[in-house]
Amino acid sequence: MRWRYILQVVGLLTLFFGFTMVVPLCYGIFTKEITIWPLILSMGITVIFGTAGAILFKTDSTVTISQREGMAIVAVGWTIIGLFGALPFYFSDPAFSFVDAVFESVSGFTTTGASILTDIESHSKSLLLWRSFIQWLGGMGIIVLSIAILPFLGVGGLQLYKAEVPSPVPDKLRPRIRDTAVILWKVYALLTFLELILLKIGGMSLYDALNHALTTLPTGGFSTRNTSVAHFNSLYHDVVIILFMVFAGINFSLHYQLLKGKPLTFWRDSECRFFIGAIVLLTALITFDVHNAVYETVGQAVRYASFQVVSIITTTGFATADYEKWPAMSQLILLFCMFLGASAGSTGGGMKCLRIMLCFKYCYKEVFSLIHPHAVTHVKLGGKPVPDDVMRSILGFLALYIGLFAISALILAGIGVDFVTSLGAIAAAIGNIGPGFGLVGPVDNYAHIPQMGKWLLVWCMLLGRLEIYTFIILLVPEFYRK
Repeated sequence: MRWRYILQVVGLLTLFFGFTMVVPLCYGIFTKEITIWPLILSMGITVIFGTAGAILFKTDSTVTISQREGMAIVAVGWTIIGLFGALPFYFSDPAFSFVDAVFESVSGFTTTGASILTDIESHSKSLLLWRSFIQWLGGMGIIVLSIAILPFLGVGGLQLYKAEVPSPVPDKLRPRIRDTAVILWKVYALLTFLELILLKIGGMSLYDALNHALTTLPTGGFSTRNTSVAHFNSLYHDVVIILFMVFAGINFSLHYQLLKGKPLTFWRDSECRFFIGAIVLLTALITFDVHNAVYETVGQAVRYASFQVVSIITTTGFATADYEKWPAMSQLILLFCMFLGASAGSTGGGMKCLRIMLCFKYCYKEVFSLIHPHAVTHVKLGGKPVPDDVMRSILGFLALYIGLFAISALILAGIGVDFVTSLGAIAAAIGNIGPGFGLVGPVDNYAHIPQMGKWLLVWCMLLGRLEIYTFIILLVPEFYRK
């Protein structure tokens, strides 16, 4: 493990990240806000530390990065960036404790959308824009962005890409990983721009449209309004946001294939069919459950059921209704959505539809083998057998996910949080969803969680965003041995 090289790359990433603060800073200067000094101070500190790290740990970068070093760079890089991203929050309001600032920052970068802000609309617009912008950066990944535009990460870029991109089998769209990163970011930016235009056409202010576009595509869910998307009470805006949440939940390599003139790309992908089918089925079940019980008309039931199913299954976390007032069956379905998650290769969190689908196929294969013990069967995806090492990785991931969820919920309950809130908060944090159940529901926030509980949730958010393996492997002693 070449720690000097790892810290040099992290320093360069921090330096680059510091310059991204110019986006909300320029907005604050343009609108003549008097609260831009926290951003100026934060930018200065971040750039200085990033520059110092890049210079002090400068070393030979011609050797290819190993997979272990790639994982270390991503895990350490995300942690450091989460800390520096907290500075604008910490300096902006004396009421912000350090843990609150880190919580808000990490929640943004991991696209979780959990917030400790009790009155969002009382904060400066430049700070809220920063809050939305870090979700947009975190959605496709600050490391992938760096691979796309910073040549110093051209060597060993595949290791960083594999360590960060949320997919069991990362897609390489081009032979050079840097070209793949550029393509993904172009698709990501194009979809963000299209949503911005459509929301503005529907009557949203340019500021609100920009913020919600920046937080929809990364499936982040931060809003500029206290009541989230419910504030606008617009069927048009609900439909537009649902559409782009679905886009964000689909493997981004499929969007690229679609733009290349392959209109049946979505249908031919088995995971995409599974993802869309799950949305349709679960929406129908909730619609049936809430019709008459909560909403008088079928139209209302479909509208609110579809929004919340898509919002939770894509791990975006926007809200147009208080689903804790829905019947128990609907709440359990939404809890299931929290674990299911979006497609692999999307910006969504959760276990991912691909893993769940292959797990179902594996279970069926085992049952089939009991009936026909001499038959030779394989788990297949797209007509091709899934390699055994991929299946082992998937099954190991699912076991780790459930195990860490259970242990974390137990710890949070031990800190003094009630049973329902503990389960809901951990499920929402490790799945990068945002709103949970109990005292952290869609109309609540995380401000009341004890300080130790917030640190635990920060840990869970990072675990979920980096697909568990990348982060937890740093705790294994063998990782550091030759």
